Amino acid sequence: MNRSFRAQLAIRFTATMVLASLAVAAAGYWALRAVLNRQIDASLLSVASIQAVSVTDDPSGEMRFHEWDLSPEEAVTLRDLNRYAQVWSESGESLLRSRYMTADLPLQLSLLAEAAAGPVWTEDRYDGQPVRALYYPLGRLGPSHGEHVLEVAAPLAARDRTLALVRYFLLAVVSIVGVGTFAGSWWLGARTMRPVHEIIDQTEEIGGTTLGRRLEARAGASEYERLVAVLNTMLDRIDAAFETQRRFTTDASHELRSPLTALRGELELALRRDRAPEEYRRVLESALEEAERLSEMAANLLTLARSDAGAIQPRLSQVELHERVADTIHRLQPRAAAKDIELRLTSHGRVTVLADAELLDRLIWNLADNALKFTPAGGLVEASVTSRNGDAHIELSDSGPGIPDGEREQVFERFYRAPVSSDGDGSGLGLSIVRAIARAHGGEASAENHEGGGARLSVRLPKTGAVRPASTESQ
Repeated sequence: MNRSFRAQLAIRFTATMVLASLAVAAAGYWALRAVLNRQIDASLLSVASIQAVSVTDDPSGEMRFHEWDLSPEEAVTLRDLNRYAQVWSESGESLLRSRYMTADLPLQLSLLAEAAAGPVWTEDRYDGQPVRALYYPLGRLGPSHGEHVLEVAAPLAARDRTLALVRYFLLAVVSIVGVGTFAGSWWLGARTMRPVHEIIDQTEEIGGTTLGRRLEARAGASEYERLVAVLNTMLDRIDAAFETQRRFTTDASHELRSPLTALRGELELALRRDRAPEEYRRVLESALEEAERLSEMAANLLTLARSDAGAIQPRLSQVELHERVADTIHRLQPRAAAKDIELRLTSHGRVTVLADAELLDRLIWNLADNALKFTPAGGLVEASVTSRNGDAHIELSDSGPGIPDGEREQVFERFYRAPVSSDGDGSGLGLSIVRAIARAHGGEASAENHEGGGARLSVRLPKTGAVRPASTESQ
């Protein structure tokens, strides 16, 4: 079962602090133990030096200690202060010991040999208590003592009591640190997560009908303010996307309703009574025109839907743009002539791009078709293909009324129709498809007015085929 964030924070932070405290406590404990041992060792060395001189200072060679005149019973009462002394032969035979000692000191034969090279310290037990012992060579004090080793021992009860008190103190400190850390972490986790829960609660209240609401940053931390800002930016994009889809659905419904209504009216009128074959033919031809219009609109809507989903994947090949534009101009010449419009291609030379030929044909057709719609009788439409800065540029200029101020981006919106169009036909999707195809190839479409009057629509395409997914935002 997953723990809450607050519990995880408290447990992990507490474990970290307890481990760190234990490490510090252990280091402090062993450092204190080492200091106490050094003090005891210094005391033993001092006692050993004094006793070594006293052992060897008698001219007769008799060994004796300068020590307290204590009985064994009296020595027991001072056992924590006593320094026990004993002289050993090289073979481990006891030669002399303090008079108040009731038994020999613990002996380690291996250390007797080592003591010949210098003092050796060790720990052992004597008379039921721990002691620290020093093996001190007497050979340096005269040749007669070359095989003698002095052992001096000090009880460790006082040291061990001190260390025990320190252990209890350190364990108490670590416990206090652990409990305090857990409590502090629990409180900090609650305080840290409170703004997150507030953001979650605010987010849960936002739905399809309340997309206009925005989150509020109630915490003072800059990180939460940034999180709220990022989420609000995301909500802005979602709101814009929903609004675009709502508008798109409304406009599509309206555009589809008109031809369907006309188609249904024509058919209902034809079925009211028997008619002559010529009238039926006229109705069928009219229905066919509406059906073709519906079919074209459905294809356009499908293209834009694929663009929104990033599903337009151009099938790249080497395409010669000048030939493609010339072919489109040729196919549109009858329509231009019918409107008394001059349609011509003003550029020459080969400009090759890596692109999808079918999609480019559709892009060029929509550009030229749009220019013809906005050019009045007797006007001129010029097409050109150029190469600049490693990119190919397709431009269609007309001699129409131009683009109203502030609407140069709106002309690429779906179902947008300029009020100055000379042609009532069209669904308002042509330029949206132009931009979608351009972006699917890594390019861009733009619109402007030129100096001679009229509009100029431009498409930039990278020659290297820098394909990218179509944008999911409506422009």
